[in-house]
Amino acid sequence: MNRISRRAFMLAATAAGAIAVAGTVAFAELPKLAQKETYKVGFAQTESNNPWRIAQTNSMKAEAEKLGHQLVYTDAAGSAAKQVADVNSMIAQGVDLIFLAPREEKPLIPAVMAAKKAGIPVILLDRSVDPSLAKAGEDYVTFIGSDFIEEGKRVAEWLVKNANGKSKIIELEGTTGSSPANDRKKGFDEAIKAAGGFEIVASQTGDFARDKGRQVAEALLQAHPDADIVYAHNDEMAIGAIAAIEAAGKVPGKDVLVLSIDGGKEAVQAVIDGKIAAVVECNPRFGPKAFETMLRYAKGEKIDPWVINEDKFYDSSNAAAELANAY
Repeated sequence: MNRISRRAFMLAATAAGAIAVAGTVAFAELPKLAQKETYKVGFAQTESNNPWRIAQTNSMKAEAEKLGHQLVYTDAAGSAAKQVADVNSMIAQGVDLIFLAPREEKPLIPAVMAAKKAGIPVILLDRSVDPSLAKAGEDYVTFIGSDFIEEGKRVAEWLVKNANGKSKIIELEGTTGSSPANDRKKGFDEAIKAAGGFEIVASQTGDFARDKGRQVAEALLQAHPDADIVYAHNDEMAIGAIAAIEAAGKVPGKDVLVLSIDGGKEAVQAVIDGKIAAVVECNPRFGPKAFETMLRYAKGEKIDPWVINEDKFYDSSNAAAELANAY
């Protein structure tokens, strides 16, 4: 190779590498996973500040222990930047595969691409990444999780049938930029708009957190005293909203309907108590499905780009009977 053509080749290779890392074009194949009896596996959790995340983590740890795998666990404490660093640390430790629960859709793209470049397959859990920047089957193996749009839609469909004249909605959104927040809003808002007769008077993030959900609900209830429905993107914010409704001198379930997604025991008990009207489950027990999918991938089986978790639905008709099964 002459000097000019070598320089041109190197420049082209560098440019191609930059594009691949950016996620716009997938040059390299999806990393393979060798078949072994046991694996060293990373699990990059986004946070551990609520019962849903704790249940998910416990499920992953229990399944890894049951199968004899070494689990390298990290908690990003709600920071996308730390989660990227956590994945980079796992790459440096030479894990065989990484399970990633991405905090946000775009900021975790560099982590996915870094693992791919290092030859380490990634399986996304419960939240996905921006599909325009990274694709299942090309940049990561698959996304295992619920249909968040369907969750929001199911809440809306229940409300349309059971509103009993209530019509003014406060929406407490999840973490800005996260796939569940984006999709639970989309599914609910579109179904409510199509039904007609409802108005979303305010929609603001409560960051999936109980206390922030309470604070936001307090402010929005003061600004919109005629609001008679609160739709929260998760149980934590719904429970915070109940406190805000009670602080405003109103009765949750009577003056203000509260609707939620997740289906933890505390929320299902609130349905029994009449404080939450209905809850769509978002199943947090990922361990069995996650490790089963990993082993199927190692065997060379075709993995669908989306492995869907099935979710239950709780209202006054079944909450008491289902309480023992809630996480």
